[in-house]
Amino acid sequence: MQFSNPPFPPSLPPGCKLGVDGGGSKTELILLDPDNLFLGRHTAPGSNPSITGPEAARRTVLEALGALRAKAPCPIAHTLLCMAGARGFWKEFAAELDGFGFVTVFDDARPVLELATNGAPGVVLHSGTGSFVAARALDGSIHYAGGLGWRFGDPGSGYELGRRTLARGLLELQGWATPSRIAAVLRDHTGLADAAALTRFFYQHVEPNKQIAALAPAVLRLAEEGDHTAHKLVVDSAAELLELAGRVVEKLFPGMPPNAIPAGLSGPILTHRVVVAALTPLSPLSLAPLDQPPIEGVRRLLTHG
Repeated sequence: MQFSNPPFPPSLPPGCKLGVDGGGSKTELILLDPDNLFLGRHTAPGSNPSITGPEAARRTVLEALGALRAKAPCPIAHTLLCMAGARGFWKEFAAELDGFGFVTVFDDARPVLELATNGAPGVVLHSGTGSFVAARALDGSIHYAGGLGWRFGDPGSGYELGRRTLARGLLELQGWATPSRIAAVLRDHTGLADAAALTRFFYQHVEPNKQIAALAPAVLRLAEEGDHTAHKLVVDSAAELLELAGRVVEKLFPGMPPNAIPAGLSGPILTHRVVVAALTPLSPLSLAPLDQPPIEGVRRLLTHG
């Protein structure tokens, strides 16, 4: 899917700038002065409307914007929203904002793409609670692949890795898979040791997606410790996202050697050293883990704008 490239305002009166990176796990904001110098930062809960619900997402971002605006020494001239979830929802939200200057809406892919390619053609693979592949083609157009959300599966994401872990652990507890340390991860996370009780716990929980995604850090630790089952779960999940990135590159950069195309890895799963070591030999792309958070990409976009 290709989405439009909203223009930055061509000319604005001097003023402060607000940038937002809204994801499924957290929402980060940054405040800059008229000379693009850092003034403040604010962190709030996740604001993806597909996860929290539209009203909770709206409330979270409004409160966070207000908290940071209160610290601004001058009026806000430009606000940049880089948000996960339905883009139509955030466009409507932006249209209702008052007192935040000119408001630009981007997808949450844009900051990490900026970090990975610095405005040049290239691709980025990102994994957080969800996952996606974003690319800037040779003609400057921006493209987005995946990001289907936790209900439909985001390969390489925290949720998808947690889902794989849960499925494997339940089979172990049922006696149909070779015992491993994965079952212990489920017991430690929930305090439950019975497959039926675990199934009820996750199906009946009010936020099952968050509970399932919360399994990912423990599985990554096991993989780092050399646990074979955990390592396979992690690599198999991330490899699906890498395969999607390969199809994106093949379509957008026909005839170009893949290793000549900038390819960034973003997010705590894809930049984990176990994942980087496993994916590097699997891909013709020259994968480069990003060492800066998405909010830094928001800052760059605000500065360039």
